[in-house]
Amino acid sequence: MLPRKAGRCRTFRPSHPFCRWPKPQDGTAPKHRRRRRFLSQLKADCTEFNDLPFRYCTEQLQIFAENDAELLFVHIREPEEIERFRQTAGVNCKTILVRRPTLEQARGQLGNRSDDGVAAYAYDAEFLNDGSLEELPAKSTRLFTGSDQEITFKIRHGSVSQEQSIERNIKI
Repeated sequence: MLPRKAGRCRTFRPSHPFCRWPKPQDGTAPKHRRRRRFLSQLKADCTEFNDLPFRYCTEQLQIFAENDAELLFVHIREPEEIERFRQTAGVNCKTILVRRPTLEQARGQLGNRSDDGVAAYAYDAEFLNDGSLEELPAKSTRLFTGSDQEITFKIRHGSVSQEQSIERNIKI
């Protein structure tokens, strides 16, 4: 997306603290079904044990509030965790479901709670990632602006503590 290209966007997943080490021993691709199922269960276990994934999210939200990044993309799949993060982040947190219908049809259910339940949330917007790489910048711009034109708008971000508020101009 355009903001990331300009270095004004941060992105992370709640599973970042532990998703690098469990690689399949048989040399299969990183997004193998077994690995995705394992990571989904590991995230659930860590959430139950000490809430590590959510604590990591709130730490990253605080870092975002304290730096000059303008957009924060958080890749959360579980509906209850999306809502929990949204409540913590405040009123300017918007949810977007990114979909690739042809891929979803081809692969079917992935056999884990995180991937298979992602569509159960009522998102603010849906982004169909079904075009070419060349079409992506214009399509991304339309997601934020409703047109292909570059515009500047303001986004106001309340931090985790809700005591500080940050207002930024964003040009997409």
